[in-house]
Amino acid sequence: MQLTRRRFLQAAGAAAASLTAAGCGFVPQSSGSAADADTLTFTTWGTDAELAGFRSAIAGFEQAYPGRHVALNSVPYEQMFTNIDAQLQAGNPPDLFRVPYYSFGAYAARGQLLDLSRSLNAGVGDRFTATAWAAVQAQGRPFGVPHHTDTSALLVNTAMLRRAGITSIPRTPAEAWTWDQLADVAGRLRRSLPADRYPFAYNWQGNGVTRWLSLLFQSDGAFLGPDQRTPAIDSAAGRDAVAFAQRFFTERWVPANDSIKSSTYAVDSWYAGTVAMVWSGAFQIPDAAKTLDFDWTAAVAPRRARGGSDFGGNALVATAQTTKPDLAASFLDYITRKDQMQEFCSRASLLPTRRDLVDGGLRFAVRPELTPTFVGQAGVIQPQDVAQVASPDMAKIITVLKDGLEDAFVGGRSPDETVRTLAQGIAAATGGNA
Repeated sequence: MQLTRRRFLQAAGAAAASLTAAGCGFVPQSSGSAADADTLTFTTWGTDAELAGFRSAIAGFEQAYPGRHVALNSVPYEQMFTNIDAQLQAGNPPDLFRVPYYSFGAYAARGQLLDLSRSLNAGVGDRFTATAWAAVQAQGRPFGVPHHTDTSALLVNTAMLRRAGITSIPRTPAEAWTWDQLADVAGRLRRSLPADRYPFAYNWQGNGVTRWLSLLFQSDGAFLGPDQRTPAIDSAAGRDAVAFAQRFFTERWVPANDSIKSSTYAVDSWYAGTVAMVWSGAFQIPDAAKTLDFDWTAAVAPRRARGGSDFGGNALVATAQTTKPDLAASFLDYITRKDQMQEFCSRASLLPTRRDLVDGGLRFAVRPELTPTFVGQAGVIQPQDVAQVASPDMAKIITVLKDGLEDAFVGGRSPDETVRTLAQGIAAATGGNA
């Protein structure tokens, strides 16, 4: 399933040699005399396909630069940041780690990430899309590289929809169901399904609560003002997004355990055949193709005033405490080169951040016909939406969203009261005025 992890990988040793790279975006580090001077430690979580992609990139890096090594430590996602935070506090973090964009700002603000502008040659930022490059900036400087993105579309059990008489599935943003049309589809499914089956599940569990913001953006709303401090969620758009999500529960479009604080991931219900559709990232495609025994496809997420979606995916960062800053930067350059990013994203069903790959330069290795749906879904993301999620206070805002939305969906708090409470909590988190 999506949380499967694999074993620790230790790169093999080799004699030190000169490290040079024509056209390299980062300045390589000279070899030191210590035994581990040319070995980087890299901690990540990942699906089987993602970990295979990282291993392939590491092998390529070690072949291209003899004498340099990367020791990959894969851990379960649930333990990832507890471990990283403890290691940062203790002063023994890995040289490199993977971090979601919504967590990046907090690490950068605390001074825990390496300022890559010291090792970055001019122009490297031009390889990335403006949105992706902006997602790894703090105070105008890069503290990571945007390795890939992902965004939530709908994975669809086609047989369950067909039995409800639904045969038209939107594949592009222009065809996306409106909220009213999605409600009609959900109602038709509800009437056709037995009591223990549901129209869909939403992937907002845990820190995935940020995916509720897609509904807010679709209603052309915001949760932060341009200053990144002032709450903007107490609005008609905010109330509409809360009210629409509440219908998921009151009209039994989702299972009761599809709440924000549920310990069950939404996609598990879809794998089990309990729901007809699930909001999900493309990274699920390889595992789904291997394990599911029913026909399935992908549809774009709905729209209201406009399209809106989550800017998922992850950056790769070096820790400020690394003793090998230039070697770390060299690896970050290598893994975001065109051929490396294309192979990784194709293998893992993820979306690239390079300009030269976003317009038709990528096809998923598994179920390639679904590539345009997810690429199109990513295309509706607005820069102002991403800027809010990259707030350095996002970790605290996530806690506010978890508590406030759980009270709305499970506790029945009204949309008016919910957005007022969220605005107050966001103001306390950012130091802004409610």
